[in-house]
Amino acid sequence: MKTRITEMLGIKHPIVQGGMHYVGFAEMAAAVSNAGGLGIITALTQRTPADLANEIARCRDMTDKPIGVNLTFLPVVNAPDYPGYVKAIIEGGVKVVETAGNNPVQVLPILKEHGIKVIHKCTAVRHALKAQKIGCDAVSVDGFECGGHPGEDDVPNFILLPRAMDELEIPFIASGGMADGRSLVAAMALGAEGMNMGTRFIATKEAPVHENVKQALVAASELDTRLVMRPLRNTERVLTNAAVERLIQKEKELGANIKFEDIAPEVAGVYPRILKDGDMDAGAWSCGMVAGLIYDIPTVQELIDRIMSQAEEIISKRLAGFLKD
Repeated sequence: MKTRITEMLGIKHPIVQGGMHYVGFAEMAAAVSNAGGLGIITALTQRTPADLANEIARCRDMTDKPIGVNLTFLPVVNAPDYPGYVKAIIEGGVKVVETAGNNPVQVLPILKEHGIKVIHKCTAVRHALKAQKIGCDAVSVDGFECGGHPGEDDVPNFILLPRAMDELEIPFIASGGMADGRSLVAAMALGAEGMNMGTRFIATKEAPVHENVKQALVAASELDTRLVMRPLRNTERVLTNAAVERLIQKEKELGANIKFEDIAPEVAGVYPRILKDGDMDAGAWSCGMVAGLIYDIPTVQELIDRIMSQAEEIISKRLAGFLKD
């Protein structure tokens, strides 16, 4: 299936793996790239630029297909060594970078200089237009359904994607609620050139997370995510558990007086305990509403093949059938 995104990234299928904290390791990225999509290594999961360089090298040993790196710009006082991470990306020969968080304008010149394509993750059309203006090659448009940070506008993809199509000239992919061939066809009908999947890829055999995490996704319904940190204007969609419900109770009780320190036990440093150790009540972890569409734990190859087969059948048979007299 050819789209502007597949041609730009040099991939077979218009499917991109989201850069997920403590999930986007070499094993995950290589599996997705080998299956015809674009696998993404998450830079900030690696503690140092040297660790990222090693992770890129490990991934290179597992695939000869294109891979990408997610680089999230956090609004923090003590910023990570971004120049070091960028250097590792360039020296590792990576040709696609997914940026997220704050405006990536400071790294665009050097990435462009080395022929690296930049896809910026956006939760609003105005942000996507800004990304286009500063020179990003494409954007990932994240609807309110997405896991992680959906922004503060609460616009779902059925509205956000066609709005993006109306405004943008650069290609975009759809993120949030993406799980199968139906998702892909719907996203493309609304203007996207492909889709970005995060949560769905966690429930695969190759995903380097604890089995408890995968089983939790299979067991979850579309009603099992919660929005936390909304009073701090840092809204995150997470899978509910005891810690999340405790966090929500704190938000209710403290109201406008809440500070990050009040909820730190539920959100700070919990990812290794959940995703690596399988302690499912350790704290809040990003999960999309798409959990309600996860019924099994296939290999990445099986999942992507199934998505593409379903998408092609929908386009060639079901939708084409509506045109018949």
